[in-house]
Amino acid sequence: MTKFLLPLIAVVALSVRAAEPVSPNNSANLDAKRDVASKSGFLTDTNRAFPLLFIVGDSTVHNPGKGERGWGDVIGTRFDTNKIRVENHALGGRSSRTFITQGWWDNVLAAAKPGDFVLVQLGHNDGGALNEEPPGSKYPLRARGTIPGLGEETKEIDNVLTQQHETVHTYGWYLRKYIADARAKGLTPILCTPIPHCPKAEVKAGDVEKSAYVKMSAAVAKNENVPLVNLNQITMSHYAGLSPKEIKEKYFTAADNTHTSPAGAELNAQSVIEGLRQLKDCPLAGYLKPDAVK
Repeated sequence: MTKFLLPLIAVVALSVRAAEPVSPNNSANLDAKRDVASKSGFLTDTNRAFPLLFIVGDSTVHNPGKGERGWGDVIGTRFDTNKIRVENHALGGRSSRTFITQGWWDNVLAAAKPGDFVLVQLGHNDGGALNEEPPGSKYPLRARGTIPGLGEETKEIDNVLTQQHETVHTYGWYLRKYIADARAKGLTPILCTPIPHCPKAEVKAGDVEKSAYVKMSAAVAKNENVPLVNLNQITMSHYAGLSPKEIKEKYFTAADNTHTSPAGAELNAQSVIEGLRQLKDCPLAGYLKPDAVK
């Protein structure tokens, strides 16, 4: 019995750690503060005077590894902290499904107030297995994938990690849940398309990575009338004229073609700011510093 309860206990503990507000200026402090939160409970400031921008994402948004960084770790310096507070709640390895099922999203909602904002960029981990990876996989037990598509299809599983029954939904369903939950709390939700992987061929102006998750996130934003930052397309435009080798060496880690170096994180943060400035009828851009990327 004990071996079946341990995975569930781990998930519960993880959900507590997400409660502590996170500074995007120091990713090392981010995980240290979560460790404190796991021991002392919720530390969110309920008496704050300013609106808050929550950032939700995966390791391309928050990455404390050596020589690695996510755009959410550095974007806070672009905002006027006399007007708004920025918290990066992104966590590596999460999909649009597991950021919800592990309790991280509930913690964001618990800390949110009407007038706040939330930037959501998820999708890099949604292509994994719904429950158990194929034999021989490097990561056999992740159970984080979502059903490809935008519809209402579901699949019933007995989760190998939590030992609990679970109804798995489509990627589009989970994105719609973020939007609906945010709006119900009085937040302004903004979707970001996933950052591009390191391209294998030279990029031309106007190119967008051929990713189903880029297309699906854009489709959800359109269907739900939600502001969209096409982060993938904007960053790809900055790659134009560079060779894949140059892009890899400057903007990505040596380990793979997904995770970004500090320079890559800064570039993606710049792209997010560019996208925010392009949005119409979205007041978040009004909280940027005057000298933020134009």
